[in-house]
Amino acid sequence: MTGDLFADEVPVSNEAPRLARWAPSDWPVHADWQVVLDAFWCSSQGLSLAAFVQSRLDAGAVVYPKHPLWALELTPLSQVKVVILGQDPYHGPHQAQGLSFSVAPGVKLPPSLRNIFKELHRDLNQPIPVGGSLASWAKRGVLLLNTSLTVEDGQPASHAKRGWEQLTDALLAEVARTAPACVYMLWGGHAQAKAELIERETRAWPGQREALVLKSNHPSPLSALRAPQPFIGNGHFSQAKAWLAQRGAVLDWNL
Repeated sequence: MTGDLFADEVPVSNEAPRLARWAPSDWPVHADWQVVLDAFWCSSQGLSLAAFVQSRLDAGAVVYPKHPLWALELTPLSQVKVVILGQDPYHGPHQAQGLSFSVAPGVKLPPSLRNIFKELHRDLNQPIPVGGSLASWAKRGVLLLNTSLTVEDGQPASHAKRGWEQLTDALLAEVARTAPACVYMLWGGHAQAKAELIERETRAWPGQREALVLKSNHPSPLSALRAPQPFIGNGHFSQAKAWLAQRGAVLDWNL
């Protein structure tokens, strides 16, 4: 889960950005995701999800993030090289952006993101960033996707199993069917449960699609150093860079 809550966050404005209403037309995305989205919005799961989220907003719930589909705006389907899969948006004020593990500039780094930066430094000897925005990765083809795309303030997993997972599974499947070569970083049991879906969709295109599925524990402090697959030391960033380079794709992890 990406939703680390902390008390001493640094607000970037007086009022935390939040979702105002259920309005997918107000959430811009790159055009090449639109077919998958349109099919979902019209489905029974999509209609049920829309009714649920709007009912929670009508009841006064504070829902994050303001733009649930920001990952699909910054990272076109045709440009996806890496997928980093989270579980929930962050559930604290000013945290969730619509990109897994990322927080806005000026917001204190959550514990999981601090560990991601520690591994990035250990693996590639890159300086640990001061800010927590991963938007530059997203613009380079790293799809920062959560399996559930909204959450209520202070209530992790509050919008899980309400329909978002059907959409994000469809998005993952579309990447596996479309990307000639893609790395999937699956950190923790929740993300690793998607490995079968990814591998099945990739196998359906023999010789045309390749997937490198990398697994380890979640970067949360509760599991980052735990055996048998600790996050710290997993080497995923260098493995992804080398594997893609062998296939003619450049990946820059600098932030």
